[in-house]
Amino acid sequence: MNVSRLDLFIVFFLVGYSAIFAQYTDVINSNKPGFSESPYSVGSGVYQFESNVFLRKTSIEPTFSRPESFGLDFMFRTSLFLEKLELNAQVTYQEDKVAFKNVFTSQYSVTGFSRMTIGAKYLVYQQEYEDKTKEVRSWKRRYAFDKKRLIPSVAVYLGMNTDFVNEIHKTGSVTPKAGILLQHNLTRDFNVITNLYYDNIGSDFAEYSYIITATQNFSDRWSAFFENQMVFQEYQNNINLGLGLAYLYSKNFQLNTSGRLLFEGKAQGFYAGLGVSYRINKHEDTYTELDDNGLKLKDTPISKYNKRKPGFFGRIFNIFKKKDKNSRSRPKRSRKTRSKKKGSGVSGLFGKKKSKEKKKETDIEKLEREIKEMEEEMKEEGKKKKKTGNN
Repeated sequence: MNVSRLDLFIVFFLVGYSAIFAQYTDVINSNKPGFSESPYSVGSGVYQFESNVFLRKTSIEPTFSRPESFGLDFMFRTSLFLEKLELNAQVTYQEDKVAFKNVFTSQYSVTGFSRMTIGAKYLVYQQEYEDKTKEVRSWKRRYAFDKKRLIPSVAVYLGMNTDFVNEIHKTGSVTPKAGILLQHNLTRDFNVITNLYYDNIGSDFAEYSYIITATQNFSDRWSAFFENQMVFQEYQNNINLGLGLAYLYSKNFQLNTSGRLLFEGKAQGFYAGLGVSYRINKHEDTYTELDDNGLKLKDTPISKYNKRKPGFFGRIFNIFKKKDKNSRSRPKRSRKTRSKKKGSGVSGLFGKKKSKEKKKETDIEKLEREIKEMEEEMKEEGKKKKKTGNN
């Protein structure tokens, strides 16, 4: 198969383009306490852990049912190769009570893994929005709804359900899971996430499901959500309606809690969960500053100046610091040197070259000179005010 240079260029361009627009955020971006998943990845160099302790109870129905479950749901997320590509693993360990109801009712318990899924998601499309905070001329334009917010960001998900689970959750083989993840950021504080899944593909336990989650941020730390999930199976349909709260304790640590109403076929019940999310943040920006020639900019004159000198406002505020009355410092004045007469011959040529070099003034020198002049002017104004006050 022949691969043209154009095809290779397109491939490398897409890979590079994906790496430029990072999914990294300054604060932790957790999927908990909801069951839905955001299309955005955590970003490279981030290792995120999301856990949830849960209790589930439903009514006992005829024949076989699972009326009670208590366990721990754990998820690990990271990005290794591309910013838009996330790798994740989800594990659930729980104790289930299995009930048999016919003429009489009997129960027994089973403990072990109920889920062990390894997956990946890739952000196909990221919707960008206008920054209305910069609009100062028109109040109507500033608070007008941006129609672009009706178009969601889109990601695709692909995972594998391993069969390393206990006997009541086995499907008989490794089964794939596929999904589409959507997110509408309708406002800066309100978003809607929609997930569409096809799970246990190719097995007798294949199922379709959707999850819709609406999240409202009340402040930089508090947020709440409402969620609706529906699972379509061969013999019954399951519905759960959930509410929850999340509290951002720090930029890398989140607490959450949730409660749900369950409708699993004829059985009804509730679900309660309490969880934490934590991330190890080793993220580094992948972009580098380049000069006009496209070379890496190691150290700019401004950065060198900032290392040697205090900031601009620091210099100004130093003027107002209290000084010892006994020690006074006079402002230094630079004297202008008279220009020497032009020499003749070879020395004249070199003398002319040196004088030209002296006339050149860099941006840093100009900035220093302007700051010194400003300091002197402010000191002179201060002296004048003191004299007028004494008079």
